[in-house]
Amino acid sequence: MMRTCWTPRVIMVRQYCTGGARRYTAFFKKYPYMSDYSPYRIVDIAALPAEPGWLLQQPQPVIAVGQGATANADVVVVERAAADALVAGIERNPRAALVLVQVLRAIERLPLESALDLESMAYATLQAGAEHRTWLAAREDAPQLVAGGEGPAVLVSREGDVVFAQLNRSASRNSLSVEMRDALVELFELVLLDASIERVELSARGACFSVGGELREFGLAPDSAAAHYVRSVRSPGRLLSRCAARVHCHVHSACLGSGMELPAFAGRLSAEPRSFFQLPELGMGLIPGAGGCVSISRRIGRQRTAWLVLSGRKINAARALEWGLIDSIAERG
Repeated sequence: MMRTCWTPRVIMVRQYCTGGARRYTAFFKKYPYMSDYSPYRIVDIAALPAEPGWLLQQPQPVIAVGQGATANADVVVVERAAADALVAGIERNPRAALVLVQVLRAIERLPLESALDLESMAYATLQAGAEHRTWLAAREDAPQLVAGGEGPAVLVSREGDVVFAQLNRSASRNSLSVEMRDALVELFELVLLDASIERVELSARGACFSVGGELREFGLAPDSAAAHYVRSVRSPGRLLSRCAARVHCHVHSACLGSGMELPAFAGRLSAEPRSFFQLPELGMGLIPGAGGCVSISRRIGRQRTAWLVLSGRKINAARALEWGLIDSIAERG
């Protein structure tokens, strides 16, 4: 018989600090109330409180186990083993996991623009955090701008009232570099300025749609506030959301991170049968930061979005269609 509630294992904050024993001692002297920290709660779905607002009082991710639906959980899974799989990711980066669920809860009823602001500020918090700094420090090479390739980062052409745009950095698997970001910003600024453009067809050249953010550029921002400023004024997702009704995005093969977040803003999103989708940001001590907390949760809901991030698992095109992440499955025309 399933237990009605599992008491989460206590995780010591020192496991997630850096700097040695001296730093741990100083930390706990300054913040003694943080010496015991429970980074998640696993609860039988039948035992969850029913009162509205209960979930908002829980700082950490709440995982409900069992059949049925509930608003008072961040993720719902059928079996305990599935909950344990989520716990593994949470324990590796508990601060990022906490920020993730708090953001998803908060943006559920916010206007889209405000939700994007909140996501970006939360992302900036994690950019300055120890979990992300640890990930950055583990890389062999220093961060660097990545630019160049054959032709522009985004190929743009027009036939009548239709604009065709293709991501054009197949050598880097169409990673979303600064160069690619700026090209997409220019594209969507054009669409917003030109009412004669009735439709935008966005796709990608090469082996896949996009593997997401250009990891070699992570860590280039002078500080996290500056990074938030840039996301506020140079966000392709924000601009795409303003002209979404005119945009059809067709994806193929890998759609990772921002390569999944950006297409989710499109008014119509189709995928080739062998496409797959994944949000790997938690492993970097981050959350989706290209608008994905907003764009994806507004397609599939916050609980499935949280599952994707906390698990880091891939889903295929059939599952994406079932959930509503994509609108159709079709071969490239």
